[in-house]
Amino acid sequence: MKNKVVYPGTFDPITFGHIDLIGRATRIFDKVIVAIAANANKKPFFSIEERIDLAKQVLSNDKVEVVGFKSLLMDFMREQNAMILLRGLRVVSDFDYEFQMAGMNRMIDPSIESLFLMPAENYTYISSSMVREIASLNGDVSQFVPELVAKALIKKCKE
Repeated sequence: MKNKVVYPGTFDPITFGHIDLIGRATRIFDKVIVAIAANANKKPFFSIEERIDLAKQVLSNDKVEVVGFKSLLMDFMREQNAMILLRGLRVVSDFDYEFQMAGMNRMIDPSIESLFLMPAENYTYISSSMVREIASLNGDVSQFVPELVAKALIKKCKE
């Protein structure tokens, strides 16, 4: 299917920046697969099951499917029969990392294209790691994440 895109990430937690990008993608593609990586190397704050559940609850759009994966991204792309990979670029420093990843992905599977979108300007500074840090210090994260996610962060920080 040409009009399908995979948007991978750890989404730990999903933020308004992620949601903005997903919304933009639904205007371009018939189907957006939000692929939540297990990524044990990053030592996620939320379990993969919790991240999938939170994403499903805040992404109520019939064009969006939330799926977890533990494999190599290019293998997941082939399993999903998807040829387009979506990545977000917030700041210039993101470009270096994403450029390198796009090159590696192209070497692994040249048939898969990488597409880059920028979130709205008011979301460019939001990162999941900063949101987690603010929440862990009892700060208010309501301007960065949906209320449901903010409550989950508060609860998780108290555990």
